[in-house]
Amino acid sequence: MTESTPRKHAATQAANQRGEPRSEQAYSYIIEAIKEGTLPPGTRIREVDLSERIGLSRTPVREALNRLQLEGLVANDPIRGTIITELDHSMISELYAMREMLEGTAAGFAAQHASEVEIAFLREISDRDARLKETQDLVKNNKLFHSTLYRCAHNRYLLKMLHSLHESMMLLGRSTLAKPNRAEAARSEHQAIIDALEARDPEAAEKLARNHIREAYKIRLEAFFESYDD
Repeated sequence: MTESTPRKHAATQAANQRGEPRSEQAYSYIIEAIKEGTLPPGTRIREVDLSERIGLSRTPVREALNRLQLEGLVANDPIRGTIITELDHSMISELYAMREMLEGTAAGFAAQHASEVEIAFLREISDRDARLKETQDLVKNNKLFHSTLYRCAHNRYLLKMLHSLHESMMLLGRSTLAKPNRAEAARSEHQAIIDALEARDPEAAEKLARNHIREAYKIRLEAFFESYDD
């Protein structure tokens, strides 16, 4: 991990002042490290190392790891021990199958329930893509688009399921937007979804959202198989 121990100790002290449970502090630290790529899939996890870096005892770290294991983000490897979960071909396919279904449903609901203001905000987010050049900015804006679309569905249970799914999506690593021409294609797909929302066409919105995820899956699968050729 690239962050220094003193910095993490300061974060821990601030969390302690807020009264945040120590196991939650350890959990948040690991989640952020996965998101940032400082704990990539396959990384071996040792309680004692994490304890030192976070500035907590091993008990809350152990509790956090147990929680992460239940969520599928941490796994026990017979040779390496506790590791950040590595996704194989089947797991990636299953993730995208669920994402296609849930995001398609979210788009269909949004076409029925989103307000005009919400749809206009989605359009604003999508238009912003054309002005962004850096991949990290495109990724951040893309996340905002999708999270806003989920909320436009106005279904708390669907939102909860999507949140859980996206925690697992963290294990995929680099965004498909890093691939040449994908950002431009994704922007076009987003615009088509918004057009369907404005037309209040749930069937078209769901179909377009599902296609958007399938296109992302194709790029992801290509990158997965390319990694075996390195």
